[in-house]
Amino acid sequence: MKTVLPDRQQSLLQWVSQATGINTFGVKVRLRGNDLHILCEGTECPQRWRTLSDLLQALQQTDVDILTSNEQPSIYQVFVYGRRKGEQHPKWCHRVYLNQIDKHLEQVKQGLLADSEKSKQSGGALIVSNESLARQGNPEAIARYLSETLSMLGVSVQAKIKLYKPKNSQAEENRLWIFCQSSYSPDASLLAEPIARKLRDLKLSGYQDAVIVSQVSGETAPDWLLRVDLTPPEVMLKEWARWGDVQAIARLLTQVLSELKVAIQADLKESTLHIFCTPAFDPLGIAPIPDKVVCLEAILPQLEAIAPQGILAATVYGQKAGDKQPTWIDWLALPATKHPAFATSPLDLANTGDEPAIVFLLERLLNPDLDWRLLTGGIRILLLVKNDLLHIMCDAPVCPGREQVAKKITQFIRQLKIPGIMGIRVYGRRAGNKEPFWHYGLDLEHRQRLVPEATPEFAATSEYVNDLVTSETNEPILRPDLTTEEVQSFVTEVARGWIATASATTKKFLLNSQLFTESHQSAEANPDIQGLKIALVWGTLGLLLTLQTDWVLGRIIARTTPTNISPASSSGQKASLTSGKNQSDQTTLFTSTAKTKYPPNQSSVFNASEFTQSDNTPIKNLAAAPLKEKATSTAILLAARSQMPSFNVRQLDEQLALYKQRLARTGSPPDVLIIGSSRALRGVDPAALSKGLATQGYPNLDVFNFGINGATAQVVDFLIRHVLEPSELPKIIIWADGARAFNGGREDITFKSIAASAGYKQAFQKTPTIANSNDLPENTVNSGEKKTNEEKPEISTYEAVNQSLNQALASVSASYQNRDQIKSLLQKQLLIFGHNQTVASQKQLTDGTSDESISRQAVDFDGFLPLSIRFNPARYYQKHSRVPGNYDNDYKSFQIEGQQDAACQEVLQFAQSQKISLVFVNMPLTGDYLDPVRKQYEQEFQQYMLRLATNHNFIYRDFSQQWIKANDYFSDPSHLNRFGAYEVSKKLANDPMIPWPAK
Repeated sequence: MKTVLPDRQQSLLQWVSQATGINTFGVKVRLRGNDLHILCEGTECPQRWRTLSDLLQALQQTDVDILTSNEQPSIYQVFVYGRRKGEQHPKWCHRVYLNQIDKHLEQVKQGLLADSEKSKQSGGALIVSNESLARQGNPEAIARYLSETLSMLGVSVQAKIKLYKPKNSQAEENRLWIFCQSSYSPDASLLAEPIARKLRDLKLSGYQDAVIVSQVSGETAPDWLLRVDLTPPEVMLKEWARWGDVQAIARLLTQVLSELKVAIQADLKESTLHIFCTPAFDPLGIAPIPDKVVCLEAILPQLEAIAPQGILAATVYGQKAGDKQPTWIDWLALPATKHPAFATSPLDLANTGDEPAIVFLLERLLNPDLDWRLLTGGIRILLLVKNDLLHIMCDAPVCPGREQVAKKITQFIRQLKIPGIMGIRVYGRRAGNKEPFWHYGLDLEHRQRLVPEATPEFAATSEYVNDLVTSETNEPILRPDLTTEEVQSFVTEVARGWIATASATTKKFLLNSQLFTESHQSAEANPDIQGLKIALVWGTLGLLLTLQTDWVLGRIIARTTPTNISPASSSGQKASLTSGKNQSDQTTLFTSTAKTKYPPNQSSVFNASEFTQSDNTPIKNLAAAPLKEKATSTAILLAARSQMPSFNVRQLDEQLALYKQRLARTGSPPDVLIIGSSRALRGVDPAALSKGLATQGYPNLDVFNFGINGATAQVVDFLIRHVLEPSELPKIIIWADGARAFNGGREDITFKSIAASAGYKQAFQKTPTIANSNDLPENTVNSGEKKTNEEKPEISTYEAVNQSLNQALASVSASYQNRDQIKSLLQKQLLIFGHNQTVASQKQLTDGTSDESISRQAVDFDGFLPLSIRFNPARYYQKHSRVPGNYDNDYKSFQIEGQQDAACQEVLQFAQSQKISLVFVNMPLTGDYLDPVRKQYEQEFQQYMLRLATNHNFIYRDFSQQWIKANDYFSDPSHLNRFGAYEVSKKLANDPMIPWPAK
């Protein structure tokens, strides 16, 4: 819900108070979407018509938009309430349309006159509804009409008309654009059907479609786009009636005969349409039977104009409802008897491959409820035949479910037996998108394809395109349709003679090196001279190779240096951004709303099997904050020196030690503190958040991440209220977590470990011993310098010569100064090529390592755990089992009420008492993780959070389904990597509703 800024709110309060004569203590204002709500209170309820009269006169002379924030959209209507102080519900309410103030004033004058005469007569001017004005096609009226519904959701609306030129048309046409803006990101499925219904109810003329654009306040890019088909219902009915749809024909005939008070029922048997004419309303059974001549004169022209496909004749009956025998019967010949093109039924046309007939039959199959289709536009079908494949796209205001449509379509197409079609590919998307949300494939016959085919224009990538799909190249293509025998024969043929060829090549290389000779070859006459020659040649080659290797390594390190940044304050870091996007793509109307973009050279997403590809797709560059120096050794040292007893959770001890060091160095708590479980530890980047806040006008903010693996609401409550002193807490806390941290039905292992520790007991005794700042070194570098200054061992002559030679070589070498970086780079490559084996020198683990081991080794000085691993379902589930929600221990006996809820309430009360703003972020999850069981628990948690959001100083932000398909932002199904953390931090920094502290 969007509210006005404090200074603007004061202006509105003073303006309303001056206009109505009510003290400012008796006036409250609130802005929601395009609506302004004004509540007038008093010891006695303010008089309705007198208050409205004063307020309307002020509205007539004042532009209220001047009194609101510049970011606030235009106000379309004002709701005025009156109540007595102390009462919960208003005694009266009046809606004022700002474009009809004159008519409202006339109504108010009549109301005042009626009050003075003590008359109950209402009278007054007629207020025209926004719907009536919107039907005329005025964009401002359409925006006001839609805002009546959307303003209650905190969504403001603006409407515009833009010209566009269709592909197959010379003349330009009007397109209606609806811009929806809100302080949060509403789900498209929440707004799609209501907007589509309301727009289609208007029955606008002159518009083929409308585009709905949803955008979050403060962001430049739209959140999502939606296309609404504005084809009038009458045109839709005639289109289906033309194909012989009985229900559509009956609707059209009923509209024609409704003036004659005749109801129509229709039934099709073979190629004859049976039409029954009965009285429209006859509860007593005394209404006359419809006149035969009148009915036939109305029905025949309609049927001839429609010319239904596949219907040769019509039999018309006249009778009363419930009668078994008709009173009169007549037979009519239809155009199909004279024109053979109309005589073939749609099903027979579809069997021959007629695309319009297939489209009609599929749309009729997927839209069984005709009323629903007329209200929303229904599910639209697009067909494309490429070679021996039939591609079928299904789109609707809300993306059709795969289970809902895919099997129906494949079963129907299988029955048709269309010649030349050997496979079906079905796609589903939201109207307005080019890329589908899902796809489904079925081969009707065994297919042998060796060359990739071009992708259909409307088709797009699958969910894991980077892992399962490649572009059109000359590389071999995976073919799951090949048999085992075919594969074995192919491998045998290619590998024939491979061993002999490899042996000959190796032998030739060894002989050319002069280090080996053939066993039967005689020895040289002067081996010493030959040896000197070989040594001279190889020595020269070795020196050249060393210089060239040094130069190459220097160039490589020079390129990678920007990503290896030494530790600095989080506000001073610069993100490594990806290359700029093509601006021309952003001007296209129906571009993909997916967050990940694929390289332009991937013009074809299908290989021979249409769904399989190799696993060598290049990794996309993603934006992320630079990596910082790891704080593992410092954290272990600080925790060991601390006089605070351990909490039996090593990570809590180390994070607390880092936090205490930060306090000792800066002398004050950080400006922003991030708390939560591992989802916070990995999911919010302090450097990215600080940089994003600097661009929003909050420079030099200090951010610290205090995430702890396994932290629940109880752990967070204990940390804030008992471990840290109030003076050590900031003025804003970001609590980043999810539903499983609030599950009161599972065993809280982390908190039980803490509760059994000596640190827990000392914390509750309120006698924590804070380590002396002298015992906490400012950094390990200074400590090292002190030790170096204190201990200077004697250096021998040999060591002195060795050091001078090293310094001389270092001045010439391009890579010597960066040898540590080269070492880490080589170890990283060995980890990749060694198939996730351990490198002993660094003890770094690959993505198959446990989260706990990674977190202990990789936390930086801001407490953040930056992981570069990208979640790859195709690989991840080869090493990890897929655990459904009903077997997940984190959701075991899921219930919100209980110990976790009580801890959360304690945190809320404590934050309010300390005047700390608390922002809870429901962290993103992948689509793989959100199965039906977890989705149900997430919905319960959402309702719980929305109830808590009514508390003062508490803000709730839901990112759980923000990037369910962007697997590159995750390190596993439920945890973000550093790229996802960067996006979350950027989104938080751009949130205008979060009260960030200003320095």
